[in-house]
Amino acid sequence: MNFALILFILLVVSGLMWLLDVLVLGKQRERQALAKLTEFDARNATRVGVPVDVTARERAALREDLTRRPWYMEYTASFFPVILLVFVLRSFLFEPFRIPSGSMIPTLEIGDLILVNKYTYGIRLPVINKKVVELNSPSRGDVMVFRFPHNPQQDYIKRVIGLPGDRVAYVGRQLMLNGQPVPAQPLPRYLDSERMQHYAQFSEKLGDVEHRIILSEGMGVPIMRDFVHTHPDACQYGAEGVTCTVPPGHYFVMGDNRDNSQDSRYWGFVPDENIVGRAFFVWLTLKGWVPSFERVGRFH
Repeated sequence: MNFALILFILLVVSGLMWLLDVLVLGKQRERQALAKLTEFDARNATRVGVPVDVTARERAALREDLTRRPWYMEYTASFFPVILLVFVLRSFLFEPFRIPSGSMIPTLEIGDLILVNKYTYGIRLPVINKKVVELNSPSRGDVMVFRFPHNPQQDYIKRVIGLPGDRVAYVGRQLMLNGQPVPAQPLPRYLDSERMQHYAQFSEKLGDVEHRIILSEGMGVPIMRDFVHTHPDACQYGAEGVTCTVPPGHYFVMGDNRDNSQDSRYWGFVPDENIVGRAFFVWLTLKGWVPSFERVGRFH
C-alpha cells in the first residue's frame, strides 16, 4: 500500500473541500444566517416578559445551527489542517518506520519504532520522490532507509558501506574498502533473546561512525548473486565472497547482522532516487503488542 499516495489524495480532496467551504459555501451559510437572525430579532423586539439572557441564548443557538458545516464538510474540510500538518511532517521532515526483521541487529531490533530524517539527503517531492533541493549525501556508516530497487513499494533499512566509485569487498567475512580492511574489534558475544542464539560480536568503524555488528558462529552463509541484480557486471563472486565497484549515483549497503541480511552483496546497489532518508532515533519498541521504552534514544 502506497501510504504517501493515499495521504496526498486525502490532502487534495480535503483541501478542495476546505477551499469550497471557505470561498463559497461558508459565505452562503453566513448570508442565510444573517437573514434568519434579522427575522429573529424583529420577532423578539416586541416580546415582553422574556429575560434578555434567554433571548441571547436562543439567538446564539440559532446562529450556531445555521452556520454549522454539513456532515460531509465535517468529514472532509474539517480534517484538512490536520492532514496538511501530517503531510508536511511526513513528506519533508520526519517519517516513522517499524523494524520488521532482524537484519540490523544489534543496532536495531524487531519491533523498534524509529524516526527517519527526510531532508538530510536533500528535499524530495512526495509520491514521485524527485529531489528538488540538494543538501547532504549519504556518508559511510549512515543507517539509511530506501526503496528496494527491485520492488520500490517495499522499504528497506541498511547501513551505507560504499559510496559511488568505492571498491567494496566482503571476502572470508572480512569487509574491505578500497583495498583496506575496515577496523573491527571483538566484543562480548551477543545473545539474540528472540532466537536464544549467541553470535560473535564486533565493534566496526566506518569513517567516523563506530557501530556493532554480529556474525554467526561457524562457517557463515555463502554469498551468491541473486537472480535479479541491479549491476551484475559491477560485482565479481567467488567461493570466499564478493567484490564490487559502486556505480556513479549508487550506494553499497549491508545489514549489521551480517549473516542474516539480504543486501547489496546479493541484489546490487541503491540508486540515489530510491533514498528515503537517514534513520537516527528509536522512539518506542513493541514486543508483540506490549510497548517498551528501554531502547528509546539515538543510534549510530
